[in-house]
Amino acid sequence: MKNKILVVLFIFPLFLNAQAFRNYSNEFLNIGVDAAALGRSKAVVATTNNVNSIYWNPAGLVGIEDYQGSLMYASYFAGIANYNHAAFAMPIDSESALGISVIRFGVDDILNTTELIDSDGNIDFNRISLFSAADYAFNVAYARNLIFKDVKFGVNAKIVRRIIGQFASSWGFGFDAGIQFERNNWKFGLMARDITTTFNSWAINEEEFEKIRDAIPGQNQELPETTEITKPKLQLGVAKDFRVGRYFNLQTEVNLNVRFEQSNDIFSSEFASIDPAVGFELDYDQLVYLRLGVGNFQYITEFDDGKSLSAQPNFGVGFNYRGIQIDYALTNIGSVGNALFSNIFSITFDYSFFRP
Repeated sequence: MKNKILVVLFIFPLFLNAQAFRNYSNEFLNIGVDAAALGRSKAVVATTNNVNSIYWNPAGLVGIEDYQGSLMYASYFAGIANYNHAAFAMPIDSESALGISVIRFGVDDILNTTELIDSDGNIDFNRISLFSAADYAFNVAYARNLIFKDVKFGVNAKIVRRIIGQFASSWGFGFDAGIQFERNNWKFGLMARDITTTFNSWAINEEEFEKIRDAIPGQNQELPETTEITKPKLQLGVAKDFRVGRYFNLQTEVNLNVRFEQSNDIFSSEFASIDPAVGFELDYDQLVYLRLGVGNFQYITEFDDGKSLSAQPNFGVGFNYRGIQIDYALTNIGSVGNALFSNIFSITFDYSFFRP
């Protein structure tokens, strides 16, 4: 059975070679979950070990010992867009674990003005309606210890549902896979996202499309393509733990985020681009956490066509008491890039603390 699964994972992309790849498809799945991870600039691939490993590296699910749940809320673009995440995980036995999660990124109450002007050319505001554009991802993850010492493996199957009001909708599916390895306080992680490519098939409402076909002369004359295929991405992480005094612990991690495309990342070629991220977490006896991170290193083209290097610093704090951990992260400090900073809150529950 395992051999059949591996064959599907590696052979399936060959059947998609006639389709067009998209460099930036399903981008809402690259935002990330859990304020604790986002406060470290997402540098957690090698160290993630709780319910949020479903997203970051499913191999980390082996680290949970009892039922765990997680909730997250984030507001983007001054409240225009909302990003929510919920997850649940549980151990199957001492060697394996299972988790499920759902992600929603949506913009609600968008004005639909396609019928603002009636057939006589008059503007009628009563003809304006509202719609939502929302992206959903449903994930099921499985992880287990391998026969090799200190090696964990996990796989994540995801179903993607995207809806743009009554205009268009799509279904998609894909797989992620991850590995973690630990030796002498050093931790290593590898996460392969969209390992089989992620396939999205769109259904477009042609009646609604006809309403905008001639809105701008020479534009919107043809239906957009209905198939999207997302390229695989890799994340590699190396981490080390340090003991600082009697009560303090410091965890550091460096991640390399690899896209198979040419971009504005600090390391870029026609074959691939690499965006490094560095994260730090200092905790006091695993009760109070302070997190810092820097990532998203990008070359920006100035008005004089010169190049400058930008980076995105992140900050986070957390508090853990009797199995309830509350985390906060502030991202995009200083409005690096075009988006304003975002405040992110998450809460994680660990039922093991309530066991008698």
